[in-house]
Amino acid sequence: MRWEGERQSDNVEDRRASGGGGGGFGIGGRSIGIGTIVIALLAWGVFGINPLTTIGMLGGGGSPQVQQTPAHKPPASDQGAAFVSTVLASTEDAWNEVFKEGGAQYRAPKLVLFRGLTPTACGTGQSAMGPFYCPNDQKVYLDMNFFDTLSRQLGAPGEFARAYVVAHEVGHHVQTLLGTTEKVDSMRGRISQSQQNQLAVRMELQADCYAGIWANKSQQAKNWLEQGDIESAMNAAARIGDDALQRQQTGAVRPDSFTHGSSAQRQRWFMQGLKTGSVQACDTFNTQNL
Repeated sequence: MRWEGERQSDNVEDRRASGGGGGGFGIGGRSIGIGTIVIALLAWGVFGINPLTTIGMLGGGGSPQVQQTPAHKPPASDQGAAFVSTVLASTEDAWNEVFKEGGAQYRAPKLVLFRGLTPTACGTGQSAMGPFYCPNDQKVYLDMNFFDTLSRQLGAPGEFARAYVVAHEVGHHVQTLLGTTEKVDSMRGRISQSQQNQLAVRMELQADCYAGIWANKSQQAKNWLEQGDIESAMNAAARIGDDALQRQQTGAVRPDSFTHGSSAQRQRWFMQGLKTGSVQACDTFNTQNL
């Protein structure tokens, strides 16, 4: 992926200078330790919409308190941050184009780099959750140490795999702008847990498809992909499928508990967006063939 020298986004906040400590974090006066976080990760997958909803339910609700770290721009010498900033800029360009074609204006999200704990409008974020998007403040949250986890523990190395992670989270922002997130949230409490899981899968697969749209548009504009890049993203999609994660965690697969989709589904919908570049082609809510 030939990204060096491309435009970097100004929408990156660097809160890493004073990241939170280890251990659990308080929710409603209670400490939520790694056990709850693991449950939340199993419930929401490796990356997707903010898993704090799950943690809040398990921990009794309430608002955690974490001291706000002043936002700064990443240092110019930080290659990892420069890469993320470049990918974020390319998502801005891609979605600006798509929204303009549809007669609308795109509002780009902020991307927050953090370590340990960080406050969000959805509660307190923790690195152990993996990357996530908070629709309440329209920000993507990322601890870049996750990229090491993606490569070493999940077996998905490569720059384009990392770019796919960022583009997937931005896909959730697009869902917020288009009103999809609000519609899905309005269904919660009125449908069964199994039906909620099915909606969550459709949300996540659509975000994968939107990541594919970004790949399509950015490649057209920059011609920056190299041999093996698409395969890198497809491998990442396979590694973080619900079936793959459940098999790795427990040795058993429970499709009724899927919240992100199977490996094959995640690959299929990423490729759908990549091949078509069309938002209409990413309608995961009105198809029986996921």
